[in-house]
Amino acid sequence: MAWTLITGGATRLGREIALAFAQAGWGIVCHYRASQDAAQALCDTIRQQGGEALAVQGELEDESSCRTFFDATVQATGAGLRCVVNNASLFEPDEARQLDEAAALAQLQVNLMAPLRLSRWLAQLHEAQPAHASVATGSASVVHVLDQKVFNLNPDYFSYTLSKLALERAVSLQAQSLAPTLRVNAVAPGLMYLSGPQTQDNFERASRANLMRRPLDPRDVANSVLFLATNPGITGTTIRVDNGQHLVPSPRDIMFVTDALLNTTTA
Repeated sequence: MAWTLITGGATRLGREIALAFAQAGWGIVCHYRASQDAAQALCDTIRQQGGEALAVQGELEDESSCRTFFDATVQATGAGLRCVVNNASLFEPDEARQLDEAAALAQLQVNLMAPLRLSRWLAQLHEAQPAHASVATGSASVVHVLDQKVFNLNPDYFSYTLSKLALERAVSLQAQSLAPTLRVNAVAPGLMYLSGPQTQDNFERASRANLMRRPLDPRDVANSVLFLATNPGITGTTIRVDNGQHLVPSPRDIMFVTDALLNTTTA
């Protein structure tokens, strides 16, 4: 059986990605940091549907912790680990004028360095396999989860945006460096869930601020991740799954622009 490791897989988009892979016949390794109950519940759901799943805990800020849960994954799945989906992100507000270097480095560790580590280790895993045990060329892959913000820049969430910009550039570089062992791709989703200080009313309005004028279904993003993981002809590519949100320029993060519009219309 082919297995996929999904960071931050217990809730929100990570859960949708896990369910999409499980329904396609993949075994699921659900990484979590603090959402143990949600991770175990997801694994129970997948097993009840006839699939295979296990949960692993780890801190993405720390290389040693990353290595520990990756090794635990390999021990459980062996060469069956065919895909890593780097979904987990640290999303904290900051700005360039008041940059807290420690907080910025924490976001870079989670959003950039952890995905780079896990990609490298997956490539090394398959390069170390005997020829008769190795998987077919192009069948092992990494999918990074980015953000439409990298194609629609604004200065809010400064360190988060920098980390995702760097990861977006890493897609092409890793695809070149890790070929032919590993394919590396990404998805760049739009707004799907309540974010930061956003209210439900703000979210409902902001979720329609895209070319299609409708909320983005997280299942569309999850299915795009699965597509990239299963199409051996694609590497070095980012798919923008955002209902065209990246083509609607905004001077600030959408939640703040929406609040301003609401205040103007109700004044």
